[in-house]
Amino acid sequence: MSISRRQIFTGSAATAVGLAVGGVLPTLGATPASAASSTGTAGRPLRPFPPLKDDPNGILALPEGFSYKIVTREGLTDMSFGQGKTPGMHDGTGVVGMKHSGLTFILNHESAPHAVTHGVPHVPGTVYDPGAPNAGGCTVVTTDPEGNLTGQWVGISGTIRNCAGGVTPWGTWLTCEESSNRAGSTWSAGGQTGTYQKDHGYVFEVFPDPSGAQLPKPIKAFGRFDHEALAVEPKQRRVYLSEDASGPNGLFYRWTASQGRLEKGIADQLGDTEGTLEAMQIRLDDGSIVPDVAYITSAQLGRPFNVTWVPVPDRDAKTTPTRLQFADGTVTRGKKFEGVWSNGDGCYIVNSYAYATADLPPDAAKHDGMVWFYDYKDETITLVTYFPHNPFSEGEGVNPKYADMTFDGPDNVTVTPWGTLVLAEDGARASHVLSSVPGGPTYAIARNQLQIGTSNGNPTYSEFTGPTFSPDGKVLFVNIQTPGITLAITGPWQDYLR
Repeated sequence: MSISRRQIFTGSAATAVGLAVGGVLPTLGATPASAASSTGTAGRPLRPFPPLKDDPNGILALPEGFSYKIVTREGLTDMSFGQGKTPGMHDGTGVVGMKHSGLTFILNHESAPHAVTHGVPHVPGTVYDPGAPNAGGCTVVTTDPEGNLTGQWVGISGTIRNCAGGVTPWGTWLTCEESSNRAGSTWSAGGQTGTYQKDHGYVFEVFPDPSGAQLPKPIKAFGRFDHEALAVEPKQRRVYLSEDASGPNGLFYRWTASQGRLEKGIADQLGDTEGTLEAMQIRLDDGSIVPDVAYITSAQLGRPFNVTWVPVPDRDAKTTPTRLQFADGTVTRGKKFEGVWSNGDGCYIVNSYAYATADLPPDAAKHDGMVWFYDYKDETITLVTYFPHNPFSEGEGVNPKYADMTFDGPDNVTVTPWGTLVLAEDGARASHVLSSVPGGPTYAIARNQLQIGTSNGNPTYSEFTGPTFSPDGKVLFVNIQTPGITLAITGPWQDYLR
């Protein structure tokens, strides 16, 4: 069913995602977008989350009735099979399976070689680039139904800056490198230097399987650029991909299969130039192209814009980065295209912010965050959440007085089992996990209390990353990137998210 504008803003019913069979998640095609600003998905008045209460342990402020447990922690928790300690730089995460015995999720580690003490170790069967030691990659994590750790092992290693990604309909994880380093380029960190042996900037598939059963092979058909996140259409013939890049700003892409449907083992299934990779063009009513998303503001909330697509000439960017293969004004650019998550009828797309001189055209509007909905069937894109620019969010002056009502820098996004959204902040001030109703309000549901430094005399906190729900809606997993911590949050989610 194609989602309509009325469904986004008037609160059509949302069907909770069912439990997976045989440990594999079902296609997320049964969850329409939810609620308006005044009613929830079942037609009831929305309940604001209670105020956040500081944590005596100084980690996570939560509303009354909610609690957390630490699942993994960089350098402290042990991985299985003697693979060492949990790597750091936790980022994009997705639950890929649920059985009676527990849950399986796959966790990105956004690191370059020796950039942190605990990078992803090179475990046989998982290594892509031997020239990228102690760098990024993914770990496979298993828990019991309540989120208690039962296992963790390496899913891929020898990749760099694994930022976000996306869950597939068949129960695997597509991890994205936010880097486009070439083979032969050098790195230097942690008192060590080295040379990359392979090109980077690709998407890789990670299975919920042991380390020796992985396929550390790039999916070159999806292009080589600074990938951020992606969503697979339920028909399994199209993939939507975001690019976090600047100078010029990045693009939003669509890959379409030339034949057949995607399935487990994409890297072996597809040739390097299989299918078509295209860049997005947002069109105004007169047919002209919007050159940057920042020209669209809160005045257009709820208004669908037509989208067209233009092929990428050289998807492997052999001589020119993909985004530079298009002249300004021929595609729609955006500062920090970040999280992408499908609800089956379309996908939500996040632009984190744009307020510095280099972030946006001089005659466009500054903003502190945008969330869009792209409709697969109608091929339209609609702005559903908008954070107007607040100068206090830039890290200047004093902290905002009402920290839990001042939001900026949404990054990763997930669709809850009730059709609403959860956003992870990567902003300049207090760092939150947010409940966001498309077309409606946004509430703080967690705040990071682990201070990592100061800026202009104000405390600074690491970003939240990788929010992802268990299919039964009981556990929300989310990460603090530095120090790398995965948290399992439980509580009466259904009372506030539907």
